[in-house]
Amino acid sequence: MNLSRRTFAKMGIAGTVAVGAAGLLGLPACSDTPPSRIPVAAIRARSVVLVHGLYADGSSWIDVVPYLQAAGLNVAVVQNPLSTLVDAAAETRRVLSQQPGPVVLGGHSWSGTLVSEVGIEPSVSALVYIAARAPDAHEDFPALSKRFPTPPASAGVVVSPDGYAELDEATFLRDFAGGVPAERARALCAVQGRNRSTLPAERTSVAAWRDKPSWYQVSTQDRTIDPDLERFLAQRMGAHTIELDTSHVSLITQPEQVAGLILAAAGIPQG
Repeated sequence: MNLSRRTFAKMGIAGTVAVGAAGLLGLPACSDTPPSRIPVAAIRARSVVLVHGLYADGSSWIDVVPYLQAAGLNVAVVQNPLSTLVDAAAETRRVLSQQPGPVVLGGHSWSGTLVSEVGIEPSVSALVYIAARAPDAHEDFPALSKRFPTPPASAGVVVSPDGYAELDEATFLRDFAGGVPAERARALCAVQGRNRSTLPAERTSVAAWRDKPSWYQVSTQDRTIDPDLERFLAQRMGAHTIELDTSHVSLITQPEQVAGLILAAAGIPQG
């Protein structure tokens, strides 16, 4: 089945939850609707494909996956190569092609870029963005980001002589993995993926959220992507949105809530 926003509109689930960005854009506050009360997709997904962002690897989803599996979903996590958008999109499509559809495609942080780029695939029924980028087609996302306060984590990016970037440990613990116990946060820092430094500026060719229904989670204590930027992105795409009082790594600090949002996108009601 070729699943598009038109398909969903005919099924009565293309409505949106009002979301806003305070501060710079002067928009109303974002909805704090809990996952159990977020609109549930009419199409029941069989699978979920999840992608990690920068300064992480696939294990960042490890606390979310069991909730999805317990609901009967097939789950696959992409090991994002973090080299180029072309490479990362190809790996995401490869994993996606191996899963029974319909499929929910979800991404954290930078990998919202992949959700926007790859989410147009016919097997994808819904998109989920977890404290994530959500670029429009061909958009200069770094330029958009400059309309909002610079997040503190940006100061801790270290680029190696061969052009790969990572976060230093102090920044990782304070500004990326806030709220995670120090011992685990240090371990997560050690396994973080190193990305090609040019990757964050690469532009998508499409914006799947213009054609597929979307769900978004804002992290109100985010120090890696400005929370008001997250609110702006959620509102722009007309996403069903929740806010969690947590850091950038909500998938680690509040996995049950994040899983609940993904389950809603998968057509599985909670509570």
